[in-house]
Amino acid sequence: MSESQTQQLEMTDLAIAGRATLKPIVEIASAAGIDEDDLELYGKYKAKVDVFRKKAGEANQGKIVLVTAMSPTPAGEGKSTTTVGLGDALALEGQRVVIALREPSLGPIFGIKGGAAGGGYAQVLPMEDINMHFTGDFHAITSAHNLLAALMDNHIHQGNALNIDPRRIQFRRVMDMNDRALRDVVIGLGGPTEGVPRESGFDITVASEVMAIFCLATSIDDLRERLSKITVAYTYDRKPVTAGDLNAQGSMTMLLKDALKPNLVQTIQGTPAFVHGGPFANIAHGCNSILATNTAREYADIVVTEAGFGADLGAEKFMNIKSRFGGLGPDAAVVVATIRALKMHGGVPKTELGQANAQAIRNGFANLKRHIGNIRKFGIEPIVALNRFTSDTDEELAIVEELVRAEGAEVAIANMWAEGGEGGRDLARKVIQAVEKPSNFHHLYDLDLSIEDKIATIVKEIYGGSGVEFSAAAKKRLEEINDNGWSNMPVCMAKTQYSFSDDAAKLGAPTDFTISIRDLQVRTGAGFIVAITGAIMTMPGLPKEPAALRMDVGDDGKAIGLF
Repeated sequence: MSESQTQQLEMTDLAIAGRATLKPIVEIASAAGIDEDDLELYGKYKAKVDVFRKKAGEANQGKIVLVTAMSPTPAGEGKSTTTVGLGDALALEGQRVVIALREPSLGPIFGIKGGAAGGGYAQVLPMEDINMHFTGDFHAITSAHNLLAALMDNHIHQGNALNIDPRRIQFRRVMDMNDRALRDVVIGLGGPTEGVPRESGFDITVASEVMAIFCLATSIDDLRERLSKITVAYTYDRKPVTAGDLNAQGSMTMLLKDALKPNLVQTIQGTPAFVHGGPFANIAHGCNSILATNTAREYADIVVTEAGFGADLGAEKFMNIKSRFGGLGPDAAVVVATIRALKMHGGVPKTELGQANAQAIRNGFANLKRHIGNIRKFGIEPIVALNRFTSDTDEELAIVEELVRAEGAEVAIANMWAEGGEGGRDLARKVIQAVEKPSNFHHLYDLDLSIEDKIATIVKEIYGGSGVEFSAAAKKRLEEINDNGWSNMPVCMAKTQYSFSDDAAKLGAPTDFTISIRDLQVRTGAGFIVAITGAIMTMPGLPKEPAALRMDVGDDGKAIGLF
């Protein structure tokens, strides 16, 4: 192996994490003010906090800083790295801070990402555990979801007292893996003893309504109540059938009772972090659990949390969905951007991103500019974090700083991957100033608007589109939604993360486009309506060369290939 290859290997996320010295999690908890009696240990470095047993302390409502990003590109933006690094930087600035993140899904870990616990010197640890099975939350969510599916099919097999129409079953099974072969399947084959044959399919666990409920529930009672409201199917006379009708909510809650307790870990720097729940933001609401965020607020003056993908997806859903159900709102927002992503949105192919191109940066800035404006529509003044890569030049960084300041927004160059918290202190100081100002947070739309008007508001105000087209199937769903009195729910848009439009190839800031709503899925337990746009899939597929092909375990039992 050459010297340069050795140096590259030593600078991988996995290698950096392996060199870190972790503190026992009881010390991290103690420093944060969490009573040891409230901890359920998973080894020395992971614990769950029993929020249902913990001693009541003085009420504390820490400020919330939401980290989001411009529209993602294959070049990378580093949103999770910035979130972790900002938390560390705030701690260096003397703030009492806790980070709140989502748990990674095995699908993208083995598909493209290869890991999702931050990066460089801004990671949450132990990164191998967090990226793999962690404390088993996703297994519990998968099991609870599939238990409901099994109970439903068994009910039909055992006589179908609820008169369920097998042609109108909405509830599919899930697994936490990318597997396109399972998108559409036929089950129940093999004769009368094997069940009732019907078409079905699998979604990825992070798209499960049980995952959404898990992240939106505020207590065990709330969890049970939400689970009971899941609409699984319709009867022959088009009446909804719920998990409560199948009496499934009790056993599902039992499977989830331990998982519902937030997971406590630490950063490389030793900042406490809750990592809990993990819905995708392109097909779900893309935020960590309300329980974790609100628990973090009890122990911190500032909570740094993130929402998935770009601000048009995760941040919009944080503002319009999570904030409504959690009784919380951001006090400041950070929009992560990179020179590389700006160039791609400006028309530069990935292979040429290392070349200087001032005009492409200026062209691509239209994407970041729209995200800045969108955050302001919620009453929040954004701060741009310009995540520095080694290939970025001072001249390129200066161009972006000039463009951001021309929009009247604050900007800070961040270098957390290489420097950890030290690389984000300028950003941290700007965030501290922002959270000290009064918040004017508000939602984008009122719940009493029709579903059509809510979708149109998001499309026009956030995406920059001109209109919405509903397929024939979606129009039928609208009738069902209105007939069943579900129109007062918020909308969760399922859309490609790469573009403001529903066409992944339209980068930058496209205008005068129409969003096509292919289907509407009712999530009566989670409490929102999912609008499926374009060709978005709820079960992803693996790429031509999955990250899994580069992974293994060494003789010392340590993972190889996580990055």
